[in-house]
Amino acid sequence: MANLREAQKRMTRQLLLDAGVEVMTEKGYGPTTVDQIALAAGATRATFYLHFTSKAELVRFIVERADELLTSADRPPLPEMVASNDPATIRAFLGLKFDQWPEIKPYMMISLQAAAADPEIQSALDAWHDRAIGAMESGLDAADRFDPASRRIRCSIAFGQLIFMSQRWFRLGWTIDREELLEQMTASWTGLLCEAV
Repeated sequence: MANLREAQKRMTRQLLLDAGVEVMTEKGYGPTTVDQIALAAGATRATFYLHFTSKAELVRFIVERADELLTSADRPPLPEMVASNDPATIRAFLGLKFDQWPEIKPYMMISLQAAAADPEIQSALDAWHDRAIGAMESGLDAADRFDPASRRIRCSIAFGQLIFMSQRWFRLGWTIDREELLEQMTASWTGLLCEAV
């Protein structure tokens, strides 16, 4: 019986998350109310608060979902990609990230809108970015490449390029040539993360 209750709780939580993404994508983070999310999920306000303490908490779970979607597709994982010292592996990784932008766009647009209004969400995005930069840095540590004092800086610059270009794409789409961006970003990441062999 407990398993059925747990499955129902997970299903309701997922319905609320999906409804939150749908309603906030349509209306924006600020104007969306908890009642609208609950209604879209076929639930009540009380049910919403059984699963989330606030709209901001729901968005923190949306940030986690975007991270799961991005990292579950990584082959090899981010630290191994960085440790590889291989421009072709970097290029494949970046190409995959570009391909994932349409899937994560709704999650990220909501997260960015929420972060502008709520420091708690901005902190969640900052923590996510710090984890990604740390994973990249661990790849340089494992490969023992570059001066240890420069590793985090190198990874921060590389990751910052990806974040900037993804956020621009979320707002504007492809206003520049995708393949040229892939070439230039691969060259930049190679310069930051790889040593000549």
